[in-house]
Amino acid sequence: MMMSDTSAIAGNGVEEDVRLYRAYREARAALPFSGRYTPYRWYTLPDKLSMVWMAYAQMLGEFSTELANTLNDLTNHVQRLQAWAIVIEGMDDDAKMAATHEFIDVLATNAVNLPYAIKSRFTFAAAHLCHQANMTRDFVSWQDDLPLDIEIDLNTSGIYGRGWGKTYIRFKRTVEAIGAKAFRDATGDFRNAYNHRFSPRFVIGMTGMVTRMRNEETGRFYYGFGGREPLALPDVIGLLTAECQLCYMAFEALQALVEEQIGAITAFDAAANSSS
Repeated sequence: MMMSDTSAIAGNGVEEDVRLYRAYREARAALPFSGRYTPYRWYTLPDKLSMVWMAYAQMLGEFSTELANTLNDLTNHVQRLQAWAIVIEGMDDDAKMAATHEFIDVLATNAVNLPYAIKSRFTFAAAHLCHQANMTRDFVSWQDDLPLDIEIDLNTSGIYGRGWGKTYIRFKRTVEAIGAKAFRDATGDFRNAYNHRFSPRFVIGMTGMVTRMRNEETGRFYYGFGGREPLALPDVIGLLTAECQLCYMAFEALQALVEEQIGAITAFDAAANSSS
């Protein structure tokens, strides 16, 4: 795609920012859509549920909507970054710095952090839903012993999900793949570095000029010098495109888990009504 004047856009001042954003909108409009949007309201609960399932029903409504919102945000962010990659191609360093400062940095920071957020939200949702749905397994001995929200992690989710057999195992494996070691390494462990140290820059600028290291043989510490290059947008786009696919797979696995749970809830209510 040919851009008319983006190489001359410096991003300094309102007029230049408007021109730059217009170029971005033109670039995005010309891009073919990639990925897919996660659906809303994809499940069907029975018209009449006993009050026992009020928490499950309300949480499922919220969790499914918020997960779809977040996954769709990630899909859109990839498209936005693709457009910005087109706009800044061929710019000099000053123009790239201005574009990154005004538009790209916040977008890319949010996008690279999203896989971890999505992974955590899948984990949180599954733990709560499995905990509630476990009442269908043994209602009499079921205990409301799920930890507080802040304490829930993938191990917690596994404890309450193990009764759902292969369906939960598939879900757990797909979630574990999101934001895994390869992604962390390729982004300089961006999430941890951004929140606790100094993360890599995007497009332009170096960080980590001095790094404290340890010799694995001697155990002695030393300082390494050199710095880390910025994360290039094409590389970030490729990484996030792959993460999107993993997120879509995890969402499908969650759908299968929920469908199995709804089937169990429906059967439980039917048995309870027939015996009353």
